[in-house]
Amino acid sequence: MDVERLRGSEPDVGTPDPQFWGADAWEGRRRFRTPSGRPGLLVLLRLAVVLLVLGTVAGLVLLWPRGTVHGSAFVNVHTDGATVTAVRRVRCRDRGADGCRRVSIELTSGPHAGTASSFTLIGETNVLVLAPGDHIRVYPNALPHGAALPAGEKLDPYSFSDFDRRAPMLWLAAGFAALLLVAARFRGLRALVGLGASLLVIVGFVIPAILHGGHPVDVAIVGALAVMLITMPLNYGLGAKMIAALLGTALSLLVAAGLADSFSGLAHLSGAGSDESLYLAATQATISLRGLLIAGMVIGALGVLLDLTVSQASTVLALRRANPRLGVSGLFHGALDVGQDHISATVTTLVFAYAGAALPVLLIFSIGHTSFTDAVNGEAVAEEVIAALVGSIGLILSMPLTTILAALLADRIDPDTILAEHAHAH
Repeated sequence: MDVERLRGSEPDVGTPDPQFWGADAWEGRRRFRTPSGRPGLLVLLRLAVVLLVLGTVAGLVLLWPRGTVHGSAFVNVHTDGATVTAVRRVRCRDRGADGCRRVSIELTSGPHAGTASSFTLIGETNVLVLAPGDHIRVYPNALPHGAALPAGEKLDPYSFSDFDRRAPMLWLAAGFAALLLVAARFRGLRALVGLGASLLVIVGFVIPAILHGGHPVDVAIVGALAVMLITMPLNYGLGAKMIAALLGTALSLLVAAGLADSFSGLAHLSGAGSDESLYLAATQATISLRGLLIAGMVIGALGVLLDLTVSQASTVLALRRANPRLGVSGLFHGALDVGQDHISATVTTLVFAYAGAALPVLLIFSIGHTSFTDAVNGEAVAEEVIAALVGSIGLILSMPLTTILAALLADRIDPDTILAEHAHAH
């Protein structure tokens, strides 16, 4: 490439609006090569991004949950916090019961906070281990209207619900946030904000929209696109890297969704391969379990797609800055070498993530001396296999797609304006 001709001899077609593209991406002087009388590539890709934004907003409006959930059999059980003060073995009242323990507690929340109470646990002591000092959740017992206990029987005021795990999770999350801020500083803060916004999209839109009868696949695609459009500009600005990564991820995600839909049908997956799915089917008849399965595949593939596409776009821009003489072909093939190494590691990560999810089921089959082919053929394992393959195919397609988009864009940017600190290192 003739760098001097690129920098000075061609007509200036104008400087992009820094409010739209972001100061990070468009500092200094920008010149773009545009064939005479034809719209430039950057203009077309900007238009594609705008259409993607408008389509996502339209999808959010159309699928936004409204009204109340009908036909739900879920019962909202309120729990209170408590601390275990003592545990002792007692004789079981019910014939055939074993392992009964009387648990003394002090309530730490709710209307009776500070008061003492107790309840009886029945079952194996090595399955549910309670010890003094444990923080647990309990729920109040109440007899149904008109019901009465037999003479001499007494109902415990509370029953055990679960361990209180919120404090350990909160400490772990605080440690994660602190480490991220120390390691990445302001970029880490932006990543935390983006992560929080992503969780809000999942909790505030995806889950309620599915519960309100929205098709899970449509909801998952719109939700995934909304997550991209929030997190990518926040973390990477609105420059060439974001444009290439955003479009590459969106196209690959749509391909993955299509493959997940097609092969779930060909494999006759019902989505009822887990106890949670069966519980949903029994309590919320309007939910499509197969659609829910496909939606999970789409959302699961999003994270690895974002990682790879941003890395490829960053690699192209770093090559452009390091060697301004590289043209589109040189940038593409140079970044492709890096992408091939990255994609091997990422596909392995994705496959092992799904293999870990299916590990308990595989162990059950192994105990029953089931052959490997029969074990893989079972729906619970087949779901994970198809999810891993669908995500991997989307991942493989995203690498060359994002790389060529980034190379075409980088070839039209003055290399002096590409900031080295925006490279995404792995």
